[in-house]
Amino acid sequence: MPYTLNDLAADIKEIIANNRIPDGSDKICYFVSKALMDQNFVVQNLPDRLEDESARQILYEDQDTGFCICGHVYANEAIGFPHDHGPSWAIYGQASGETEMTDWDIIQEKSSDDVIYVKPSKTYLMTTGDVHFYNIGDVHSPVRKDPVRLLRIEGTNLDNIKRSNIKPLNGEESQGSVGSVGKW
Repeated sequence: MPYTLNDLAADIKEIIANNRIPDGSDKICYFVSKALMDQNFVVQNLPDRLEDESARQILYEDQDTGFCICGHVYANEAIGFPHDHGPSWAIYGQASGETEMTDWDIIQEKSSDDVIYVKPSKTYLMTTGDVHFYNIGDVHSPVRKDPVRLLRIEGTNLDNIKRSNIKPLNGEESQGSVGSVGKW
């Protein structure tokens, strides 16, 4: 039986209603992976974007808890900058293609210039079916060299929050994770 967007939203809502995050994050990751492995789900919810459309589309936003299910479809290379999700957590799930993700360690919290300085700590490849939870304050950056499709579950709609001002420490720009293309 196909797994639908409504199924995914109901499963996530139930987990959030009965578990605190990050405690329920493994359960949410399980259902995101289930959706990613269902080709009908991917075809229906992550179609190609028109040239003038945003790569990110909100597929579902829960009125009670505030979480969002977002679909991201990138037709071209997309290199992200180190970022967090402000006061929200997020879960990334790879539907197709590959994302090289770098996790960053915070070296200096809110310097005198109101910047959080970071250095890379770990780089890993996300491929079809891979899912990763980023807790509040986790800093990461994606590099996508070829077309990709992914789901991102946001604890709250990131369109409505202020993100931290994060910059790599001098000399760390060579990680391939600096510069912004689109919203992350």
